Amino acid sequence: MTCWSRRDMAKLFTLAACGCALGQDRAGGGRPAVDLGGLKFKTGAVPPAREARYWEPLGDRKVRCKLCPQECVVADQERGTCGVRENREGKYYTLAYSQVCSTHIDPIEKKPLFHYLPGTTALSIATPGCNMECQYCQNWQISQFRPEQVPCVDLPPARVAALARQYASPTVAYTYSEPVVFYEYMYDVAVEARKLGIGSVMISNGYIQLEPLRKLIPVLSAIKVDFKGFSEDFYAKVCRGHLKPVLDALAAIAAAGIWLELVMLVIPTLNDNLEENRKMFRWVRQNLGDQVPLHLTRFHPMYKLQNLPPTPVATLEKLSAEARQVGLKFVYVGNVYGHPEESTRCPSCNRMLIQRVGFEIVQNALQDGRCPSCQTRLPGVFGR
Repeated sequence: MTCWSRRDMAKLFTLAACGCALGQDRAGGGRPAVDLGGLKFKTGAVPPAREARYWEPLGDRKVRCKLCPQECVVADQERGTCGVRENREGKYYTLAYSQVCSTHIDPIEKKPLFHYLPGTTALSIATPGCNMECQYCQNWQISQFRPEQVPCVDLPPARVAALARQYASPTVAYTYSEPVVFYEYMYDVAVEARKLGIGSVMISNGYIQLEPLRKLIPVLSAIKVDFKGFSEDFYAKVCRGHLKPVLDALAAIAAAGIWLELVMLVIPTLNDNLEENRKMFRWVRQNLGDQVPLHLTRFHPMYKLQNLPPTPVATLEKLSAEARQVGLKFVYVGNVYGHPEESTRCPSCNRMLIQRVGFEIVQNALQDGRCPSCQTRLPGVFGR
């Protein structure tokens, strides 16, 4: 495993940038994602600062960030782990507010969210930055860079909401990088979107403190959390985070009643242990319920983790069977195109309800969110 720091990666930026919007290319398939009416992605200048939420002064011009479990102690003129929050003379600021580096219209299934408005699209946006550094990050070109290093465009919250309406997308998705680090912007966009009857979904690592999380949940429509694994060692060594804060956040999300789905990227030899995952499945059932969808997705070599092979499909199928044996009712196999376990069946009569191939819905037999055969209501959000 290659050990590169953020500083090392910053040195590579000039080789990687090539004058194009990296995040837009990675997340949007290398094509212009959304018509921004002539606005241009620009890089180089430090973005305008806006005072951040959730921090405390420590004296001697130092601050402690209280947004995420990293709780960075930041000296004057320095930034936190995320690279987008900066101390200026004892006050903490965000440099990510409205600094969008990626915009695209995605199928909601790409997030993936399978029980939330299936067949619809989401206006997907991201700013640079992340509060973890997963060795296998698929969007490292934006998540591991600072805002001034990535081509960005200034999109105020009301403009984002208007774009979602323009493209007939019922949802704005905060995705690609880590939405927690652009918390203030996400919150304000969600408020503006709701004014237009548009929902908001956070696609996150769940690494957030409980106070800001509980404040955010009421303006969101759904949350998808990337569950890295069920090992503190994995979180610490591979992701530069900790497991317990994620468990606490997941429990708080479930208690709030907002729609939640989980994704776990299964990486050979690192987080694919059967017994460890059996414990995770039991924890999910006991703390989040048996109806929370769990997506077990296939790893492909990426970023700093290129010495491992893609996950064997048999491993995913074995873990999926175990999750169902534990009692989880909606378990999906992801990143395996055409796999039968990317479709949704009725948990009562086993009728095919939503048949998927990749991100495309081939058949949706739901009637008012219910199975037409036995009238069992499928858990999720199926109407606006």
